[in-house]
Amino acid sequence: MTDTLDKPTTSGTATPDERVDAWLRAFETALAQRDVDAAAGLFGTDSFWRDLVAFTWNLKTVEGREGVSDMLHARLADTDPSGFRTTEPASDDDGVLSAWIAFETAVGRGVGHLRLKRDEESGQDRAFTLLTTMQELKGYEENRGTRRPRGTKHGADKHRVTWSEQREIEERELGYTRQPYVVIIGGGQGGIALGARMRQLGVPAIVLDKYDRPGDQWRGRYKSLCLHDPVWYDHLPYMPFPDNWPVFAPKDKIADWLEMYTKVMEVPYWSKSECTSASYDEATGEWTVDVVRDGEPVVLRPKQLVIATGMSGKPNIPDFPGMDLFRGEQHHSSAHPGPDAYAGKKAVVIGANNSAHDICGALWEVGADVTMVQRSSTHIVRSDSLMDLGLGDLYSERALAAGVTTQKADLTFASLPYRIMHEFQIPIYEKIRERDAEFYDRLEKAGFQHDWGDDGSGLFMKYLRRASGYYIDVGASELVANGDIKLAHGNVRELTETSVILEDGTELEADLVVYATGYGSMNGWVADLISQEVADKVGKCWGLGSDTTKDPGPWEGEQRNMWKPTQQDGLWFHGGNLHQSRHYSLYLALQLKARYEGIPTPVYGLQEVHHLR
Repeated sequence: MTDTLDKPTTSGTATPDERVDAWLRAFETALAQRDVDAAAGLFGTDSFWRDLVAFTWNLKTVEGREGVSDMLHARLADTDPSGFRTTEPASDDDGVLSAWIAFETAVGRGVGHLRLKRDEESGQDRAFTLLTTMQELKGYEENRGTRRPRGTKHGADKHRVTWSEQREIEERELGYTRQPYVVIIGGGQGGIALGARMRQLGVPAIVLDKYDRPGDQWRGRYKSLCLHDPVWYDHLPYMPFPDNWPVFAPKDKIADWLEMYTKVMEVPYWSKSECTSASYDEATGEWTVDVVRDGEPVVLRPKQLVIATGMSGKPNIPDFPGMDLFRGEQHHSSAHPGPDAYAGKKAVVIGANNSAHDICGALWEVGADVTMVQRSSTHIVRSDSLMDLGLGDLYSERALAAGVTTQKADLTFASLPYRIMHEFQIPIYEKIRERDAEFYDRLEKAGFQHDWGDDGSGLFMKYLRRASGYYIDVGASELVANGDIKLAHGNVRELTETSVILEDGTELEADLVVYATGYGSMNGWVADLISQEVADKVGKCWGLGSDTTKDPGPWEGEQRNMWKPTQQDGLWFHGGNLHQSRHYSLYLALQLKARYEGIPTPVYGLQEVHHLR
């Protein structure tokens, strides 16, 4: 190891910029010399390198010097990284240096983030966290900015084809005389966002959706539904919401935006199209996807198949004794038509998370007699507190004024490895607990069973670990606290013709029973469309392996199976909230584009399967 690599800092009086630049020079020298030990030695004993596609052709976090060494031994030669540099001045936050960086690889260009801590023993700066992300492939850049298309060909042309004529040709051919390279099953915000990226990258793709129009997934939900996340968190790729868009968009407004977006971004979108089955030919590396499009059978033969049916799988519909005897109406929350037909009725909602609260609140508004059955504790966070303390520094007008763009906010989130993210979340929820102490006191006095997550890290970690067990309060919790929404506790023993009976014998009269009982893993759709064998081959989707409630270990360190290669060739999963659909669709799109162009994509750290469902 050279003296430069031993001592990446300049002196004890060096500025943050000088210290970061010295570390980057030492790191790049080690990589250029293929000195893996030297490169790994620049990381702290407790350190994390999170790579999104750039080095690993995967979404992968490696931990400590041993993890860095293993990854570089496998990927350094092919990746051939260079050009590490800062893109803006570094900052010093209580002894932790932070810097935004850019770099190149043999096939692409990337950006990232670096945090350095000074090692007390050696006095040298060592990496605490490093984020590297692929942003574009060399030679296959999107036609944006200075590369934007002209849109017309000036001069006379007897064979001119107009834009609308070209679009008609594409719509007539794609899927019939010309096969798509990618088929995306699911035309909600996730499928549409990925479809837009495929379009911009020049990858032939089709988005399939069973509804009549883009956005119908939102239009068909209960009328009070709106986004619980603020507008700054929810932009789609390429086209942010206008600056007069409401902070919390109503469902029908979102539906109209998705329909407009699909049209303006020229997403190849097949509505009224349902995938009935799919199978993969290992010999040809090709899928056979059977589709019924507006009543007509069509067979598609893509190389890549993406399940974009949302982060949730099939609805968990319970099988309680007596459900066949119940004379009222019963349905899963996903099929809830809204409250209007239930004015004056007795409604029992099984569950106490987001959908349960929203549905209970809407039913109360039309005059229904509503009882929420809480089967396990739930974490509640008030919307205003979450916006201010949880998201305000990254996604708000305050953040924008401080220069935190949506892309910078997304990358800041991504720069915190999941292993330690809870450590940054716990203080936020301690402040929320203090700020809203009176609210939580009233809620618990009403009998609501509340928790803060297994380690006090609150909503976001619950979402990442299990995607359940929380509610962002936009009003229904007040109704619970003051008794307008009644509470019952425990599991259901049975249904009678007119009631729900709990295990302790409590009988709840009901004209309507709503099962807000959540969803299974996304690979449940794979079992239906492809086979149970393939579903089990890829295993459970979502969760980190944190060994907390409903997120069994072992530790994975990234979301299981999401936006990255799976154990089934040519099969991908895309989902999550609007923020994740926007941000991670880029990395999924680049992986698909590279395969389309024949760029080698050796995957490092392909996820092992430990849980099937």
